[in-house]
Amino acid sequence: MRDTIRFLKGGQTVELESVGPTETVLDYLRLRRRETGTKEGCGEGDCGACTVALGRLVDGKLVYQPVNSCIQLLGMIDGAELVTVEDLSQDNRLHPVQAAMVELHGSQCGFCTPGFVMTLFTLYHAEGAEKSRRTVTEWLAGNLCRCTGYRPIVDAAMEACFDAADDAFSWRASDTREKLKALADGSDVFIGDSSGFFSAPASLDGLAALYGQHPDATLVAGATDVGLWITKHLRELPKVIWLGRIDGLDRVEDSPSGVLIGATATYQASEAAMTALAPDLGDLWRRIGSKQVRASGTVGGNIANGSPIGDTPPALIALGATLELSSAEGSRALPLEAYFIDYGKQDRQDGEFVTGLFVPRPSANQAFRCFKISKRFDQDISSVMAAFRLTLDEAGTVLEARIVYGGMAGTPKRASATEAALTGASLEDPSTWGPAMQALLADFSPLTDMRASAEYRMETARALLAKALMEISGTAPGELRVLARREAGNDRAA
Repeated sequence: MRDTIRFLKGGQTVELESVGPTETVLDYLRLRRRETGTKEGCGEGDCGACTVALGRLVDGKLVYQPVNSCIQLLGMIDGAELVTVEDLSQDNRLHPVQAAMVELHGSQCGFCTPGFVMTLFTLYHAEGAEKSRRTVTEWLAGNLCRCTGYRPIVDAAMEACFDAADDAFSWRASDTREKLKALADGSDVFIGDSSGFFSAPASLDGLAALYGQHPDATLVAGATDVGLWITKHLRELPKVIWLGRIDGLDRVEDSPSGVLIGATATYQASEAAMTALAPDLGDLWRRIGSKQVRASGTVGGNIANGSPIGDTPPALIALGATLELSSAEGSRALPLEAYFIDYGKQDRQDGEFVTGLFVPRPSANQAFRCFKISKRFDQDISSVMAAFRLTLDEAGTVLEARIVYGGMAGTPKRASATEAALTGASLEDPSTWGPAMQALLADFSPLTDMRASAEYRMETARALLAKALMEISGTAPGELRVLARREAGNDRAA
């Protein structure tokens, strides 16, 4: 058992004994270290002004990812290298990214600039990134600028970020890898006492025992949701258990039958496997938050928090995913759809936690589609999320339908009446689709809120069903697709 957290900063090991359960990396930097280059903007992981980089070993390689320090808990950087804008210049010389920002006029008021620089620092160190403005804009989707405009910032990235890394971090990469290996001691971390603590168990058994003793503790994986409980809801969370040190819980295993995703696997880590499972999943994954959010946020957390507007559950339920839950008493599996009981209520007992998810691969006679509708294309919460998996015979008759919506009820919910009405319909005969379109009215009674009216949600839900049927039947025009346009009819069973 260790009662400190340890990480690298500026090439040196930092060890902290006093770490509050909800203390953020941003507060540590600005209040403790007085390093004020990292800014506080929105306080919810949207604007990117607080972006820092974390370096970790991934399959033996040193990988830098951008994270929002305003919602990243300080204890969560245990075992990582923390890089801030103050660390970049060497011997009074700007880092190549900083130099490009100066030369190409990428900064005006300067408030957002450190966050942009840190995100571009991670792109600078990303191996194999395609040199294109699209790559840059996707990388920068989580950083907002209100006065300079994005063109010179993108120009700076194009100038600096796509050659081989040549900076102090690349020069000492071997030393950094060895130091990070030394920090990975496999010990449980517990800082505090039974009334309040930050803890990071190193094993499932340790987690089960601790959570069994403290079922009122808050479990944290990526903190992209819990972080807002702290910064926006101002909630007191005296007991925090971080899952990020548990060996093997971040696994992503691809097999012919499907993909197994551990509870702490991030969106970033699981994106390739999910894209290979179904192209629409890749498009969905790329629209979940920003690079900063996808580097921290987890699929397991998106499920465990039980939100009715979570992006991933409708798609995963439509694919027939199975959820694994564990506790000190053992483990059990259940269909993902059964986990969501009612608004704010899930089938999870005291001391029980999510450990993994299995997503079946669509078979040769199944077609899958999912669509996210939101006010902003990037980094926005969905107004309506829809997912469809149809099992078809050779003639194009629907043998089975799994249709799931988010944002239409208090939980992600299957459209059971619509599924029944669509079974037996022919994709070759649109006149047989009408009963299913009508049945949606019986399946849902959506609410009006700040994101959409009830009428908009219902009309959108019906339109997405029609869109899915048109695409799968091969009659949809290509302009219906914003991303990854499909050739008509070429993937009825994709």
